[in-house]
Amino acid sequence: MKVVIFAGGKGTRISEESHLRPKPMIEVGGKPILWHIMKSYAEYGHNEFIICLGYKGYMIKEYFLNYHFHNADVTVDLSDNSVEVHKSKSENFKVTLVDTGLETMTAGRLKRIEPYIDKNEDFMLTYGDGVADIDLDKELSFHKNHGKICTMAIVQPGSRFGVLDMDENNVVRNFIEKPKEDGAWINGGFFILKPEVFQYLKDYDADPIMWEAKPLDDLTKTGELVAYKHHGFWKCMDTMRDNHDLNKMWDDKPKWKNW
Repeated sequence: MKVVIFAGGKGTRISEESHLRPKPMIEVGGKPILWHIMKSYAEYGHNEFIICLGYKGYMIKEYFLNYHFHNADVTVDLSDNSVEVHKSKSENFKVTLVDTGLETMTAGRLKRIEPYIDKNEDFMLTYGDGVADIDLDKELSFHKNHGKICTMAIVQPGSRFGVLDMDENNVVRNFIEKPKEDGAWINGGFFILKPEVFQYLKDYDADPIMWEAKPLDDLTKTGELVAYKHHGFWKCMDTMRDNHDLNKMWDDKPKWKNW
C-alpha cells in the first residue's frame, strides 16, 4: 500500500531551521524527521512512498538521490572520478518525488499526486512532521471493516503545562505533568483513504484549499469520514521546542521507534 506524505509547506513556526531546509528535513537523532516517519511505515510493510514536494523540495530530492552514498562506505578515485561502494545501509524504500507547487495547499497537493495512485487500491496519507507509535495494522483493519472512504486517526495531545489540584487554602494536593486534554480529540494526521477520495477534489481548483477544510468537511457531510482513536504516543514537530523534545526522547527511549 502506497504512503503519501505532505512535505511541501514552509514551516513558518519553526523558521529558525526551516529558513535553511524544509521542515521534514529537520533532524531528530541525526536523521530527518521524514526518515523516521518512513521507517515507521516500512516496519508495517508499507515501503512505497509518494512525497509531495514544495518549499525547498530540491533538498529532499537530493537527499534521496544521494541516499545510497550517504549511507555507505565508499572509495573515491580522484584520478578518474570513479566510486567504489563497499557497504551500504540503504533502506528498502521506493520513493516517488512529486513537485506539487510552492504555494499549493494540502488539498491541492493531494489532488496533484492522483496520477501516481492505483485506482483499485487504498492508500495512506500523513504529514512530514509528526511521529507516533500508532499500530498501522490495527488502523488498516478498522478501515477495511467500516468500508468508508476516509479513516482519520485522532489523538488527545498532552498539555504543554502541568495541572495543579489545590484545596481551599491553595495547598497543592496533586500535580499532573502534561495530562491528556479532557475529552478533546484532534486530527492525528494518519489517514487511510480509498481512491474515491479524489472525487471530492475534482470539481474545483484545490490548490488554495486545505485538505483539513473543505474535503474533510464534505466527507463528513456524506458520512464517509470515520475516526480511529489512537490512545498512545503522538508528537507533532511544530516548533524548535518540539524538535528539542523529540531529540531528547531519541537519546532516551523514543516511543515511536518500532524498528
